[in-house]
Amino acid sequence: MRTWAIRAAVGVLLLALAALVGLMVWEPLLARAGKAPPAHAYTAEIVRDEWGVPHIYGKTDADVAYGVAQAHAEDDFRTLQDVAAMTRGRYGALAGQDGAQFDYVLALLDARGTVNRQYAKLEPRTRALLDAYATGLNDYAAAHPGEVRLGGLFPLNGEDIATGFALRQPFFFGLNNVIGPLVKGETLLPDPGPRLNASPLPGRESAANLGSNAFAIAPGRSDDGVTRLVSNSHQPWEGGVAWYELVVQSDEGWHFAGATFPGSPFPFLGHNEDLGWTNTVNEPDMVDVYKLSLDTSGTRYRLDGKWLPLQKKAVLLPVRIGPLVLPVSREVYRSVHGPVIINDRGAFAFRYGGMGRLDTLDAYYALNRARTYDEWEGILARQAVPSTNFIYADRSGTIAYWYNAAIPQRQKGPDWRGILPGDRSDLIWRGLVPFDRLPHYVNPASGFVFNSNNTPFVAAGKSSNLPPASASPEMGVEQRMTNRAYRAEKLLDGTNPIGRAELQRIKYDTGYERSGYVGKVLDGIAALDVRGNPRLVAAQRLMASWDLNADGAGAADALAVLVMRKPMGDDYSGKPPTPPLELLDTASAHLMEHFGRLDPPLQDILRLRRGPGRFAVDLPLDGGSDTLRASTLWDVDEDGRLKVKHGDSFVMFIEWAPGKPVASRSIQPFGAATTRPGSVHFTDQAGLFIQHKLKPVHFTRADTMANAVSRKLVTHRAD
Repeated sequence: MRTWAIRAAVGVLLLALAALVGLMVWEPLLARAGKAPPAHAYTAEIVRDEWGVPHIYGKTDADVAYGVAQAHAEDDFRTLQDVAAMTRGRYGALAGQDGAQFDYVLALLDARGTVNRQYAKLEPRTRALLDAYATGLNDYAAAHPGEVRLGGLFPLNGEDIATGFALRQPFFFGLNNVIGPLVKGETLLPDPGPRLNASPLPGRESAANLGSNAFAIAPGRSDDGVTRLVSNSHQPWEGGVAWYELVVQSDEGWHFAGATFPGSPFPFLGHNEDLGWTNTVNEPDMVDVYKLSLDTSGTRYRLDGKWLPLQKKAVLLPVRIGPLVLPVSREVYRSVHGPVIINDRGAFAFRYGGMGRLDTLDAYYALNRARTYDEWEGILARQAVPSTNFIYADRSGTIAYWYNAAIPQRQKGPDWRGILPGDRSDLIWRGLVPFDRLPHYVNPASGFVFNSNNTPFVAAGKSSNLPPASASPEMGVEQRMTNRAYRAEKLLDGTNPIGRAELQRIKYDTGYERSGYVGKVLDGIAALDVRGNPRLVAAQRLMASWDLNADGAGAADALAVLVMRKPMGDDYSGKPPTPPLELLDTASAHLMEHFGRLDPPLQDILRLRRGPGRFAVDLPLDGGSDTLRASTLWDVDEDGRLKVKHGDSFVMFIEWAPGKPVASRSIQPFGAATTRPGSVHFTDQAGLFIQHKLKPVHFTRADTMANAVSRKLVTHRAD
């Protein structure tokens, strides 16, 4: 009997061990096998300048794309693998529950299905670029097997790269702020567009904490006849949407300096010889939500008096927990409206501008190669890029701002800001608002355009701004002003001429305007009755002395920057404002706990930190969450200091002087070697970054070679 019991226990133990081993290895075994791109030979030259920035050369554009992948992998192969895993629905196997959320959205949006339907319609040269880029990643993975984090992830092909675009593109206009609340069954927060029919129905949450600045100055407004463009996108400093700087040049005429995201073979902003542009996030009403009427079985929905089947698909999400990867089953649904989410409140379908399109890839590649404003505008007019403001300048002196957005063409009458009835097919729009009806400015009389994630009706100074009535309410164009926008308009309107020094001073300004939420917070704190609490009395007095500047020179700067962080997020998202007492109490308590005083120097608490390792840095920063010099988001470290992780990221100043070639300067918070702590380029730009200084961009090959520190060929044979 005892022998039998021992054998049974051993058997149970072996079964448990087998189950554990299975949970460790099942995911790569069951994952969809990757397919390599068609065989093709590539040769690229990667030259790195003194800052480690890669300059990639090739005979063809495809050769260059191959080299872009190789160079980026040398600097940040880890993040490139994250993006690759997202395109395969396997990110949960790397990043656990957070990654599985992306895998769910991949299935919900049918991003892979979009690629299957649309990929062959892309221009052949675009597909060639994507295949070359995928081959570059495959070759790097094969040559560095010890860096590969997920079995079976490679090889990739062009369709995998395109899927990354189809998945991530909608997040730039805030689709995640619709999906998240619907999945959780939460109430959607107000949309930033104008109200329709004075309806109290909730709309959507705006994209909280997004930020960027962009400026274009015409030669007539400058002091030296120079046309200037400033790109100042605010992005996370690490991860899948962190900027990566590069310069590309082929013998086929592709020559561009700027920055890209992991997973892209071409830059998204910057300049070529003749023109340049940059982007800021906008928030048009591009998403409509419909409540479906389901039958008792939950398998059909009603439309125009008829019952239609609700499409359903089961997906298996991998979720890593320690060494194990658990399979989690979910279902995704779809109606004729679009994707469907079922929660405790019912079934909700949503439809968004750009849904089911993939020609963004053609458009951005073509924008890189445009040579004139008319050509550039014609590409944008395709409405293939579904969102983001475009601020433009060129060598001829033309400046422009397009409120670019794939806005649904909606009928008048229904409340498009609210949740729509899902049983009416006439509410399922098919087309987009024509491109020429979008708010835009070309060579305004003021001589400048700007955007700081604010309404497009404040963009060219008080003398040249468009009237809000120029856009119909159904378009849902946001009316919000950021504090940066109040500040930018005041500084630009009040500065004439705007030369290089003046523009740099404006871009790096750390001041606040006592407008919008800033004024309300300060008034609210001043009105508090905090008698009986000495800490709050002292904090209230200190806030009253604040000079509305986060330059680090004032005694109240640290307290004020902490106080203003939460109100910025509330204002951006449309959430109810945090009570002034809570803001003052939380900020002052933090300072007393960690610094023993309410007035430590701002530079002591606001930090640029990266490490550990030989090239680790811990440097002082300035600016706040909604200043033109942006230190937007941070993590609170154990010592109470604020480790900034989002704000001013890739900054580029571009100039076209009369009769001279384009010239540009740029900076990043850290360096080119994004995830390589052993490289000097891990943090070598940090010292300049904190001083508001820029480094040269070596645009021409001659200039690059004169400043080269490394040079190599990377090749792929066709056999």
